[in-house]
Amino acid sequence: MKLCIWQPRAQSGSVNEALIKLEASATIASASNAQLLITPEMYLTGYNIGVAKVSELAESRDGSMLTSVSEIARRHKIAILVGFPELDADGSIYNAVAFIDEQGALLNLYRKTHLYGDVDRQQFSAGSCLDTPFEFHGWTLATAICYDIEFPEVARHYAQLGVDALLVPTANMTPFDSVATRLVPARAEENGLYVAYANYTGTEGEFKYCGLSCLCGPDGEDIARAGRDSELIFGEISAQTLQARRELSPYLQGIRPELY
Repeated sequence: MKLCIWQPRAQSGSVNEALIKLEASATIASASNAQLLITPEMYLTGYNIGVAKVSELAESRDGSMLTSVSEIARRHKIAILVGFPELDADGSIYNAVAFIDEQGALLNLYRKTHLYGDVDRQQFSAGSCLDTPFEFHGWTLATAICYDIEFPEVARHYAQLGVDALLVPTANMTPFDSVATRLVPARAEENGLYVAYANYTGTEGEFKYCGLSCLCGPDGEDIARAGRDSELIFGEISAQTLQARRELSPYLQGIRPELY
């Protein structure tokens, strides 16, 4: 399966502008035969936009934002992973990510569980559970958001549930380049799975995003790696490669939970 990871320049608060740019990227990704387009954390509104703006823009999962993304996915016949502020029925707002398939159907929705710093904690409530793995084109997938991937327990949990590829929208800023260059490859290798990590570039408020989006294979090596500027990167994930790596480095079979 071919993935497209989009590393856009950060933009705050203009949903219409975000949708226009999303359609342009979906057009390119689809024409390049990608089956999935992955966007960064809170892509539809921006991440560091403040409590008031988040409250103004937050929508339920059946709101106009995801409806528009569904139309883009259906029009270009490509699945899209997209972040947005989700408004729950009880008034809580979550940092959420939706997986919409190429038919425009919502296959999965995950709420960020590990909140980072004042921006996250002031703008959002924390999700109460990790993602439930889901199937797409013969692959078992799951999502994590930004800070989630920095906890090794998260990726290990998904690996033990049989996840093949972990999709990680992020808004990672300097000076934390090592998350993209060390931790993400390590999560892939130590768990024998693919990790797709989609970050921003540019600035948003006081944050300077570090780019370095990537697709890492189950051996921890880069399949695709972005630089510091806005770009689309592409990479293939292979069931044969995944199986071979798991046989070579069977970490999950060697776990001794009674010791930890």
